[in-house]
Amino acid sequence: MPVGSVRDKLTASKTEAISAFRKHLRPDTLLTALRRATDQALRELARIYPLPHGSTLVAVGGYGRGELYPYSDVDVLILLSEQPSSQNTCMIEAFVAAMWDLGIEPGHSVRTIADCRREAANDITVETSLMEARWLMGSKSLLAQLRAAMHEQLDAQTFFQAKRSEMQQRHARHQDTPYALEPNCKEAPGGLRDLQVVQWLAQAAGQGGTWREIAKSDLLTATEFRALRRADQAFKRLRIELHLLAGRREDRVLFDLQPRLAAIYGFEATRTRRSSEILMQRYYWAARVVSQLNTMLMQSIEELLFPLPDEQVRVIDDDFCIIRSRLHIRRDDGFARNPALLFRAFLVMQERPELLGMSAQTLRAMWHARRRIDAQFRRNPVNRRQFIQILQQPRGIVHALRRMTMMNILPRYLPVFRRIVGQMQHDLFHAYTVDQHILMVVRNLRRFTMPEHAQEYPLASQLMANFDRHWLLYVAALFHDIAKGRGGDHSELGAVDVRRFCNDHGIDGPDRDLVVFLVSQHLTMSMVAQKRDLSDPDVVHEFARRVGNERQLTALYLLTVADIRGTSPKVWNSWKGKLLEDLYQQTITALGGAQPDTGTVLAQRKAVAATEIRLMGLRDESRDEFWNQLDVAYFLRHESSEIAWHTRHLYYRVNSPDPVVKVRLLGQNEALQVMVYMKDRKDLFVSLCRYFDHRALSVQDARIHTTRHGWALDSFIVLLPAHDKDYRSNASLIEHELNEELKHESRCADPQPNQEKWRPGSRRARFFPIVPNVELQPDERSASWRLSVTAADRPGLLYNLAQVFAQHGITIKMAKILTLGDRVEDIFIIEGDTLSHPRVQLLFERKLLAALDSTLR
Repeated sequence: MPVGSVRDKLTASKTEAISAFRKHLRPDTLLTALRRATDQALRELARIYPLPHGSTLVAVGGYGRGELYPYSDVDVLILLSEQPSSQNTCMIEAFVAAMWDLGIEPGHSVRTIADCRREAANDITVETSLMEARWLMGSKSLLAQLRAAMHEQLDAQTFFQAKRSEMQQRHARHQDTPYALEPNCKEAPGGLRDLQVVQWLAQAAGQGGTWREIAKSDLLTATEFRALRRADQAFKRLRIELHLLAGRREDRVLFDLQPRLAAIYGFEATRTRRSSEILMQRYYWAARVVSQLNTMLMQSIEELLFPLPDEQVRVIDDDFCIIRSRLHIRRDDGFARNPALLFRAFLVMQERPELLGMSAQTLRAMWHARRRIDAQFRRNPVNRRQFIQILQQPRGIVHALRRMTMMNILPRYLPVFRRIVGQMQHDLFHAYTVDQHILMVVRNLRRFTMPEHAQEYPLASQLMANFDRHWLLYVAALFHDIAKGRGGDHSELGAVDVRRFCNDHGIDGPDRDLVVFLVSQHLTMSMVAQKRDLSDPDVVHEFARRVGNERQLTALYLLTVADIRGTSPKVWNSWKGKLLEDLYQQTITALGGAQPDTGTVLAQRKAVAATEIRLMGLRDESRDEFWNQLDVAYFLRHESSEIAWHTRHLYYRVNSPDPVVKVRLLGQNEALQVMVYMKDRKDLFVSLCRYFDHRALSVQDARIHTTRHGWALDSFIVLLPAHDKDYRSNASLIEHELNEELKHESRCADPQPNQEKWRPGSRRARFFPIVPNVELQPDERSASWRLSVTAADRPGLLYNLAQVFAQHGITIKMAKILTLGDRVEDIFIIEGDTLSHPRVQLLFERKLLAALDSTLR
């Protein structure tokens, strides 16, 4: 039979098997059918391209286990009785090449039994693969010899330790969480590989290699067996669907596949949630079950392989003892008989630093007793008191909450929390599911209490050390996003939930008011700091009136820092930290006295700036020549230190015909401040934005000012790309480069917008785009307009907006650039005759939307 006929027959068999799967949705049936079709094709291929005499063709790995996914590798071992001759090598090469001709992607090895023993001793993956060796054709006795040799070589204890280390390394590669937004359903924590690890270890321990065999041992109860079988089938089906959708070997639940998967599974969008979000929440629930059972079974196998003498048991009380440095419940039905022990177990873990975890028996009993957490359990004053005590402990709070979440204790105790377990957030800046983000915020708050993290958060650590009853912040953190996904304002809905929680748990008076305030206002401080002009006294005093007092301000600052840092590693930067700290300090001052009028603020800033300038050795007359060209708006928009910095470099160049560019470091390598002073021209802002875009500098703040005599005095706060931390060297480079750019007007000529090469944003932004939004409102206090822009971020976005401004004769007075992961929320204070004509204004807004829409192309 020619190879082409074998290939056609294999293709037909696969197509038939997939069609049957579509009708009955039985993963094991499909995997077995694909394995059988491949078995038959390889046997027929070996008749055309025979293997060396006396050799054995062996299926190993997943293929050996009898599971073959639509686009998986076909792992085979060509087992020889002796090292191959040159003729035998040619025969093997011809056979392997023919496998490729069949459309099979082989993972092959050629070894003798001695080779197998040596490779297995050096590589745990080889030893694991050979455990599942299955005969395909050739000498059965040779395979029997291999199995005997591998069984003799296998040391169950060493194998367990190696597989556990391998699993820990694999989990670390996936950030030790099953809650990734694009999880790998095979390799990530809570995926298929975690199930397989348990089967391999059980087999090595002599407890059987299949779930049914393991269930006959003492390692699994009937309930756990059913849960594992359901999870096993669910993950197998998901992996099959991924392969079929992608048309290749794909184990990641990618953003672009999630909506199509949701449609296949029959999930429909609701008013507040995408169908893909419902799909992924189901995935995370299943992954959590696998993680729970994997932990329990791993510890059960460890206790079986590494037994300890009875005298190493240390009694704690009538309910708990310590075995192997783990908390052990003394009666299997302890939690079922007394559900209040569920919270007591976590308290004991917090109170005893020597405990490294919970025993398999404790985890198993806890998992089975989780259903005892019902309305009566929630109303029990003992349980309510113990839950608050868990939050009040000096250590172990985050570990306790994470364990409680993983074991489904916390979601059952707080039904509102259960609704957000595994809930995705497609807002382009949250990198975690809602429940994991909440736990991350609690972790960040806890870090403020730890001396070893004081260098990371100096002000936050100082404030937390002096904050009374800081456990109230953990309550606020638990509830700040708990109403996500319900529709409506999640801050207001969450405030209702946390008020009810406080009333139920004896938190009343000022403490309750503080927690409710924090949940309802948890977004306020970040929005004011990053979107409003902090040099405007009215902004600070309006915020001060909102927070009311210093205790609420301090609590809000701590929660805000923890919240932003808990969204995504890309969202937080030192500049955001500085803005929050500046707002905190200014609000403290505002809370301490009456609101000063504009004249007082102006006089204070001028006085402080004048003092700094005199310390530089400048005479008042020199300073005044420059200051006479500046209006009141300049002094109100700039801090005293900025005014002094500008004056130092410009007092003798008031009418400079050449551009003046100065760059200085802010804080401890937190950002760069770029000052540009030159005779104004209409394309200047566009030219500056193009330069910043070319250098991949992220603009965080812009203050655009024109002096009385027509010179532009523009100031920008910029951040370097994430990979570049050398702010000092870049400061000098930017000064030189930008000065040279601005000296040559021809080089600054603005290209037409359609000549700008479009560069895509992130994958996440492409598959979960946000609708660009533009809001233009008049400023009641002046002739300026406030422009708010929201869109998905991408390189060159600010430059494209600047082009639109230039085309319509718009002058930028100030810009606040807020980047949240893959999302931007920018504020511009603008002026221009265009804005006074409704029709032209509408055209301007349409052009802005067109510039933003390019992010979705």
